[in-house]
Amino acid sequence: MTKVVYTAHGTATHGGRAGGTAATDDGKVSVKLSIPKAMGGDDGPGTNPEQLFSLGYSACFLGAMAGAARKAGIKLDPETTVNADVSFADREDDVGYTIVAALSAHVPGMSKEETEKLMAAAHDICPYSDLIRNKHDVQLTAL
Repeated sequence: MTKVVYTAHGTATHGGRAGGTAATDDGKVSVKLSIPKAMGGDDGPGTNPEQLFSLGYSACFLGAMAGAARKAGIKLDPETTVNADVSFADREDDVGYTIVAALSAHVPGMSKEETEKLMAAAHDICPYSDLIRNKHDVQLTAL
C-alpha cells in the first residue's frame, strides 16, 4: 500500500440516503440525507451522496489544476471554477449501479485549448480521477 497522508472519517446512520444522516468524526460536516425524486425518493430537505461526491470531486480537481498549473509555470486565475456532474446510473451488467462523472472548468484568460490541456494534466494527478479511472479496491470490514 502507498503511504497514507490523510484519512477522513465519515459515518452514515439512520437509513443512510433514505432519510438518515452523515457526519465526519471531527464534527466539521453533518448533513441530512434524502433520496431525489428521480431515484424514487421524496426529494426531502437533505443532500445525497452524489451531491457530496460532486463537491469533493470539483474541489479536488481544482486543486489538481492548480498543481498542474504550478508545475507548468502557469499562474492560475483565482476565479477559476470547476463543475462536477456526478450521476447515479445502472451498470452495463445489470448487477448494480455505478457513478458516472463529467467535469468542466472555466479559467479566466485562458483559451479553451489551454484549459483542456491543463485539465488533462490535472486528470492525471487528481486522486478522485484516479479512483474512478482505476476502480481501486475498497477494504470491507464488519464491526
